Amino acid sequence: MAVPKATNPARLDADVAVFGFPLVTPYDIRGASLDSARMPGSVREQSIWLGDPADRHDFDFDGTIYDGKDVRVVDCGDVRCDPTDLPAARTRATAVTRSILESGAVPIMLGGDDSAPIPFFRAFEGRGPFTLVQIDAHIDWRNEVNGIEDGYSSTMRRASELSCIERMVQVGQRGTGSARSQEVRDALAYGVKFVSAREIHESGVGAALKQVPEGGEIIVTIDCDGIDPSIMPGVNAPSPGGLFHHHAVALLQGLANKGRIAGLSIVELAPVKDVNGISAYTAARLIINLVGSMVRAGQIPQKR
Repeated sequence: MAVPKATNPARLDADVAVFGFPLVTPYDIRGASLDSARMPGSVREQSIWLGDPADRHDFDFDGTIYDGKDVRVVDCGDVRCDPTDLPAARTRATAVTRSILESGAVPIMLGGDDSAPIPFFRAFEGRGPFTLVQIDAHIDWRNEVNGIEDGYSSTMRRASELSCIERMVQVGQRGTGSARSQEVRDALAYGVKFVSAREIHESGVGAALKQVPEGGEIIVTIDCDGIDPSIMPGVNAPSPGGLFHHHAVALLQGLANKGRIAGLSIVELAPVKDVNGISAYTAARLIINLVGSMVRAGQIPQKR
């Protein structure tokens, strides 16, 4: 969106700070998630088509996205990811996220595969408590796969181990993924509130919003395969029956009205499988819709 660059996340003058974290954690030689490392660049490229959010009329809001407010969004670039030292990359991502939080800005992370949110969540320790809301076709509750505990099938399991996460609402499940019945039982024992894609289609996003307490702090994480592949074809694991764009927008708007949005991660875009950039463009739309929802909820811009 041609927003200003910010080279030092520790010294920001911004309401929202976007950064890329092109981490992928493949489980085997097939490297199914490797193309997701290109997600940050792809979303940035397609975001150009959004134009200047300050003066474009957006029919999702029936007005300009920033509602005439002086909203400051910056791009902090990408966290360096050396595939030969993934633990160091994760440490850097946690540090960058924490720096953004300490500056008072809301961090928005462009992944990477669905292992990228794990170090993002860890930066929120010592804050909160938070409700973690996930949009995903899969539940991501595996403890480990091939000895890897911080992989893309373990995202919510690792989040459940954080003291800052008080509640989880997982939205959009359908079909099969890597979860076994034991992982489902573990998630339910923890207290996860599952709202399947079918329930969203039948009952609307209110089925998910009613699981989120009023007035709390919310972290949102979106795996792009939670959105239907007719809308987002460029994902690693496409599955029919997902949320449509209007579902996702209504859910984000509803969350901003229920509590304070503390951060967003969006992951698992596979640009090589995209069609005319529509998946990356949709990801950019979801991001800017969340920012617009926060503006209208009075969460930003911050007082300076």
